[in-house]
Amino acid sequence: MTIIQLKYMLLVAEYKNFTTAANKSFVTQPTLSIQIQKLEEELGTKIFNRNTKPVLLTEIGKKIVEQAQKIIEESSRMSDIVAQEKGFIGGEFKLGILPTVMPTLLPKFLNTFIKKYPKVDIKIEELTTENICKKISDGHLDAGIAATPLLRDNILEKSLYYEPFVGYVPSSLPYYKNKNIEIDDLNMSDLLILEDGHCFRNHVLNLCDINEKKCKKFDLKSGGFETLVNLADAGLGMTILPYLNAIALPKEKHSNLKYFKEPAPAREISLIHSKNQLKLSIISALRSTISEILKSTFALGNIKIISPKKNKLSEFSN
Repeated sequence: MTIIQLKYMLLVAEYKNFTTAANKSFVTQPTLSIQIQKLEEELGTKIFNRNTKPVLLTEIGKKIVEQAQKIIEESSRMSDIVAQEKGFIGGEFKLGILPTVMPTLLPKFLNTFIKKYPKVDIKIEELTTENICKKISDGHLDAGIAATPLLRDNILEKSLYYEPFVGYVPSSLPYYKNKNIEIDDLNMSDLLILEDGHCFRNHVLNLCDINEKKCKKFDLKSGGFETLVNLADAGLGMTILPYLNAIALPKEKHSNLKYFKEPAPAREISLIHSKNQLKLSIISALRSTISEILKSTFALGNIKIISPKKNKLSEFSN
């Protein structure tokens, strides 16, 4: 029994197809099949039912896969312990980032990080919160950058920064003339929001709950802040942006930015990872890099942290 055989087995169990698993392993399908057959012969039992499409695990196969996952995790942990002891920061590192965070945060830290840690082979995916958490749990991501708190049993959250919300208000709306706006200024009939699947949508809907206004069904939904800003410019309403997205707008649009009175609504952005404690040296290096770069970006006063989970609110004063 070898680690590579167990890895092949886990891929077949995941994709339910020998050819797909072989492609993911960068080996031929016969090579992968032979290794799994040898594993089955050594164990004296069938792991997969090859007569079904898709390929399914046998009952004993399910138990074997569960144990194999633990073995692979412990094997990775041993390699990680040795690397940390040697002070080595390198190897493949898979990171998932929210779509509402990626465009503004990634350009700020990526170049610095890869120059400082050239031996880290960082692979980045843009993913929703649910997909980040699932891939971390499945072992397909080492860490993620997401809005928190998520309060998942198997995931640790390490705060990176608190990002205030900013209103984008066109001149056609009555509160455009206000220097600052309040949550009570928000009118749901004016508000343009992201479509379902974006956690920032929940942030905004939670603001409505704070305001004790009923959330109506919106006719206008979008997958990106740029579209929401353009719709607001066209006189179709106003929107709410995270601070980094707001200040990244062209200078001529900054007159439409309206900051909230304190306690200002904000979101917590964290580096999240599995509780298995793997690749901690890279996670620590990444967190340190991002925190150092952003330490002077946010001058926080009294803020309310708006949860990415619907109908949740926590307060944080600084």
